[in-house]
Amino acid sequence: MAGYSDLDRGNFRTTVDGKQVDLFTLRSRTGMVARITNYGAKIEQILVPDRQGVLGDVVQGYDGIDAVMQGQPSMGSFIGRYCGRIPGGRFTLDGVAQQVAVNSPPNCLHGGQRGSRFRVFDARPIDDASLELSYVFQDGEEGFPGTLPLRLVYSLGDDNALTISWTATAADRTTVANFTDHTFFNLSGDGGSSILDHVATIPASRYLSLDANGVPTGELVDVAGTPHDFREPAAFGARIGADDRMLALGKGYDLHYASDRPAGGGEPARQALVVHPASGRTLEVLSTEPGIQLYTGNALEGKTPRDLGKGGTLYGRHSGFCLEPSRFPNAVNIPSFPSTVLRPGESYAGSIVYRFGVA
Repeated sequence: MAGYSDLDRGNFRTTVDGKQVDLFTLRSRTGMVARITNYGAKIEQILVPDRQGVLGDVVQGYDGIDAVMQGQPSMGSFIGRYCGRIPGGRFTLDGVAQQVAVNSPPNCLHGGQRGSRFRVFDARPIDDASLELSYVFQDGEEGFPGTLPLRLVYSLGDDNALTISWTATAADRTTVANFTDHTFFNLSGDGGSSILDHVATIPASRYLSLDANGVPTGELVDVAGTPHDFREPAAFGARIGADDRMLALGKGYDLHYASDRPAGGGEPARQALVVHPASGRTLEVLSTEPGIQLYTGNALEGKTPRDLGKGGTLYGRHSGFCLEPSRFPNAVNIPSFPSTVLRPGESYAGSIVYRFGVA
């Protein structure tokens, strides 16, 4: 795909669940552009320059709402009420057994059958460079206890950064919450090309070991001597074919790293840096969260209509990567993990920063 095409707002304007769906364009004073639909709070386009100053589209997405609804459900989404996998959809909260939706048997994945990926957010542009989105998770929605209002702000900075900030407050009952963003990136500007040449640095010395169903067991494993060690820069493709149980399980990288960073302060800290050598584009990921999931687009298959993206581009295997900061997956079942429990009146606030540059 040469160049990029601006998305047509009209292709996103419709009504879903009785609510208006739209496409919103954010522009920074330095020329960065982001386009976001309030269906799933999905990022559909980000335009940033390469080392020659040429704008390119660095995220995978779709040309209109029909394609979005037929496409990869997580692509570009803000994920809630609970990201990652919960085994059997079961956990215990204050001694009471909870059963939530099992939408990816045998697990609950990314909030259930109709988590925030499939919900229409209320939207309010704040200014040319920022958008407020809000959604209220109802008590019992997808089986989760408690009413949980969520407020999101997407904003572009003059440093070529997109910041996603959230606040959610338990309104009535004790609940659990774990959020992330699931944007698929390809820094080349060609959303159908391989990302295996992208070079990543992830300052994390441990990852969360997974069981046969892809669920964290509670064990943290040292990355040293494994294909999962990105403490020094390495291409995604350098070791993706290694003989390794985690790589075989995910058919590529699909692993959560416990970040090596100082705790406290609430300020976003660097969790990853990715460089595309040919274009020079770089992506720095910072967040307030204790860990980050690396996913290398292992389930993209170039199938129509699910993987038919912008401009008729087919998204094949390893054509996009995700870096998803969050609290540790399955923390609801592992007491040693940082808690994801919210008591009535308690808030969960955090942020993710995607900062683009050139090398």
